[in-house]
Amino acid sequence: MPAPSASRIKLIMTDIDGTVMPKGAPSVSARTVAAFHAALDAGMIVGPASGRGRVQIAPFFRGDEACCATAIATNGLEVYCAGEKICEQRLPVDCLREAYDVVSEAPGAGMLVFDGATPYLVAGDREVLANISVPYAQAALAADGLPDTPVLKANIFVDEDRAGTEAFVDMLNEQVDGLDFDVPMPGFTNIMPAGWNKGSALRVLCKHLGVSTDEVVVFGDAGNDLAMFEVAGHPVAVGNASPDATEAARWHIGRCEDDAVAAAIEALAAGEWPFTA
Repeated sequence: MPAPSASRIKLIMTDIDGTVMPKGAPSVSARTVAAFHAALDAGMIVGPASGRGRVQIAPFFRGDEACCATAIATNGLEVYCAGEKICEQRLPVDCLREAYDVVSEAPGAGMLVFDGATPYLVAGDREVLANISVPYAQAALAADGLPDTPVLKANIFVDEDRAGTEAFVDMLNEQVDGLDFDVPMPGFTNIMPAGWNKGSALRVLCKHLGVSTDEVVVFGDAGNDLAMFEVAGHPVAVGNASPDATEAARWHIGRCEDDAVAAAIEALAAGEWPFTA
């Protein structure tokens, strides 16, 4: 079967952490920023699709707003196109309260709630959080319980490896109504309104742009990318991806640390098809 044509690709979206930004790095590489601009210059639409909030994303792209004018943020709860917010979902207070009650009773578990880019530690132990995310543990402010209004971004953490985190998420999905939970990395959990995720957000973006999902390339590395992989015609896993993301992807490339996504975007922008199964 001949390779697809790069000229048919209209939209490129990529996860950030572990996909274009290695763990512990403060930002993506200069090559990644340049690759985004090469795609934009070639008439493609390109942007991040991340569990990070939109206000957190621009610094990861070295402050280059053109790289994130179109974005799926907060694991799909925010969708932007050309700098305009076209969709927003929030976490219902009652449902989040139910999740908070479960987490408060679970050993080694905790919850973060965000106000813009600022995380608040509303449940759990900061030392446990530091084992999972040092930046969040350092930045989080202490808070006494949940806010009274719907929340845009919240995360749950748990002192477990990947298998334990997945089991914990299965329990949350079974016990908490009105919310969905997934695993972006060991020890950390995204929270979404039930039925909403990166895949839902990608459908919204494609409809807004008038782009077929067959004209979309997405890059990812983890469980929270699977819903996006199901929607896009060309889901691509990086070489360091989790087993479930690797299995779900149609195409496979090298590792995040080697700028594999940047190289692939450069090729697409040049009219070349860079992927192998």
